[in-house]
Amino acid sequence: MNRGPSWFNLVSLTLGFAFLYLPIVLLVVWSFNASRLVTVWGGFSTKWYAALLQDQQLLDAAWVTLRIGLMSATAATVLGTLAAIALVRGGRFRGRTLFSGMVYAPLVMPEVIMGLSLLLLFVAMGFARGFWTVMLAHTTFTLSYVAVVVHSRLITFDRLLEEAAQDLGCTPTQSFLQVTLPNIFPAVLAGWTLAFTLSLDDLVIASFASGPGATTLPMRIYSQVRLGVTPEINAVCTILIAVVAVGIICWSLAMKWRVAGAARLAAA
Repeated sequence: MNRGPSWFNLVSLTLGFAFLYLPIVLLVVWSFNASRLVTVWGGFSTKWYAALLQDQQLLDAAWVTLRIGLMSATAATVLGTLAAIALVRGGRFRGRTLFSGMVYAPLVMPEVIMGLSLLLLFVAMGFARGFWTVMLAHTTFTLSYVAVVVHSRLITFDRLLEEAAQDLGCTPTQSFLQVTLPNIFPAVLAGWTLAFTLSLDDLVIASFASGPGATTLPMRIYSQVRLGVTPEINAVCTILIAVVAVGIICWSLAMKWRVAGAARLAAA
């Protein structure tokens, strides 16, 4: 007989979720505080969200972060997908162990070490630090996550579908584009989303690789928080939370509709 969860489990879950989400709730609430003092409630107001439109430094940092995130996530998705294909379809080629180690090393390497190594590389090669160095740095450490996600999907992919397509006249390239890629596309999209999120969130590596005119939003927020938390910081963080929440909801609904559509096709 199932007796249900115990009181200890319920209390543990409640405390755990409170520890994780209560600070986020408080941040969102204080972003609507009319008072400039973040610890004194002065009434409900949205003026700090309007003030963000006048903060050119935050707007420029947000635009830089968005561009870096889109470009680095796209490049990391292409390279990570190719790396996963090489690991799954390449067989036991010479240097496979070294190649796989280089692909997965950023997953376990401390960000400080990776940021410093990239900084030394850019200096040695004479690259002027700026937008493109940050983009390259983000591509370097996010492609590992894409490779892991796509690799796990390719392992379970039935290659008989590719062979059937080639028997029907498709070239290997056509069978990959028309059969394999559509089947692994959810994993590719998930890898892109993960890479984009990691790029938006990164502070340490961007601090090493950035230069004049390439200040990202996390760097701007961190530099302002060091002087004290302001209502504008609460407002911009609330906007980021809302964007992430909407993205998660849209992704969940899309997956739900995809599963429902597949179930209807199977029933038909």
